[in-house]
Amino acid sequence: MQRRDFLRASTVLAAAGFPAHSLFAAATAGEQLKFLGKPQAFDLAWLKGQARTLAASPYRPVANTLPDEIKKMDWDQFQAIQYRPQHAMWANDKLRFQAKFFHLGLYFTSPVHMFELKNGQAQELAYDTAMFNYGKSGLHPDKLPKDLGFAGFKINFHTDLERDISAFLGASYFRAVGSDWQYGLSARGLAIDCGMARPEEFPNFTHFWLERPAVDSGKLVVYALLDSPSVSGAYRFEIEPAATMVMKVDVALYPRTTIERMGVAPLTSMFQYAENDRGMPGANDWRPEIHDSDGLSLHRGNGEWLWRPLVNPEQLRFNVYQDENPRGFGLLQRDRNFDHYQDDGVFYERRPSVWVEPTSGWGKGAIQLVEIPTQDETFDNIVCFWNPEKKPEAGEEHLFGYRLHWGSKMPFVPPLAQVVATRTGRGGIVGQKRTAFSWRFVIDFAGDNLPLLGKDVTVLPVISASRGTVEISSVRPLDAIHGLRVMFDLKPPDESVTPIDLRVYLSAGGEVLCETWLYQWTPPAAAKRVI
Repeated sequence: MQRRDFLRASTVLAAAGFPAHSLFAAATAGEQLKFLGKPQAFDLAWLKGQARTLAASPYRPVANTLPDEIKKMDWDQFQAIQYRPQHAMWANDKLRFQAKFFHLGLYFTSPVHMFELKNGQAQELAYDTAMFNYGKSGLHPDKLPKDLGFAGFKINFHTDLERDISAFLGASYFRAVGSDWQYGLSARGLAIDCGMARPEEFPNFTHFWLERPAVDSGKLVVYALLDSPSVSGAYRFEIEPAATMVMKVDVALYPRTTIERMGVAPLTSMFQYAENDRGMPGANDWRPEIHDSDGLSLHRGNGEWLWRPLVNPEQLRFNVYQDENPRGFGLLQRDRNFDHYQDDGVFYERRPSVWVEPTSGWGKGAIQLVEIPTQDETFDNIVCFWNPEKKPEAGEEHLFGYRLHWGSKMPFVPPLAQVVATRTGRGGIVGQKRTAFSWRFVIDFAGDNLPLLGKDVTVLPVISASRGTVEISSVRPLDAIHGLRVMFDLKPPDESVTPIDLRVYLSAGGEVLCETWLYQWTPPAAAKRVI
């Protein structure tokens, strides 16, 4: 950011109630950090007021003109920029948390204002080239603007100051780890018009306030201001590291206009292929599976548990699951067997799951799932979020509270047997001539009381399909997992490639034994239906 753009941006913020600071070095909160201006009073009520004020004015994007040498950096050059640990916020204060900051560059070109919050007073952190080791990035510190700014930040916990436990970087994206110390899917502050025919809007976190934690505190509080053409918002994050990390999120949103599709608590992940869906060209890869998440889990307001395996569709796919006051939902990585991935570089079996737990009634709406075609594992193609039934209007306030749970073990699991694998392939009976095209589905259930079922208990698979004919259905014991395997074929009713919705659960004596398996299968074109 050029100095003139910095001043212009400060003028815009000052008009909305933000102080326009002059640039000068202030006393450090460690011994290396520099700050801008004087401390200003801050609390959540003040932040909500700023978001409301911004929303009452036309959207004015902050100019983010960067020097050419930053714009031209490639991935390796950007990765070469390393933050100097002695410049971490609170590095010398014997606290359990430290914060380090990301340099602008590559995909991250929008400067973000960073503040330290201490005793109810907030002061903005100044960009300083001394914070960074530029290595082989090609950047020359003495030639960079003094007011360049930051791209985001990451957090370290005292148990391991080398590896970060969470990072906020790019638009409103953030990630965290559990006990496996592995990043994977991301969360977002908000999603606007995701999966619609028009381009998606990506709201940005423009300001962060990191509250200095108390000595021996195991929680870190971060505040954020979000802004976009459609909405402004005030966020409070309470981050608590653990084997399963918990982030308590409180959100206040102020629309500028009517929002057609507002995604609350959005999660973003990657699914390229797995045992249930190997139809895309990338499935020729030597690795058996490639995905950060393998399914969407839903705990509906009526208590029903659903499991929807993910797919990599040929065309964008959008699914809606209506609900009222949902109890939770999440993108999970249930398959944690290294043999199923065989990737000893990125370790997909260690990728965290994320569960969204509402802490207040969200009313009527829908959990929506967007699946986008991809042939590259470096691109996220899966998004899920809560969409309120009533479209947000300009001038309104919308409040949401929820917890995000990050890790390999989720705090909420079905009190029933779970789906542990889904496989699909050509239908028919081996050794017999096939007279029509069909597709086989194999679903493995395990857990809860399935191992206790006696041989005299009759277990029935309850199978429904929106179209087509279900054939050759069966359920049998599967000793390898101490569970049961359901198999059936589906014969399409015609040559249509319209998706078919499937639903399966197990029943014994009228009692439901498992969560409900949902699937959406798209029949192949007629020319590809090999008999």
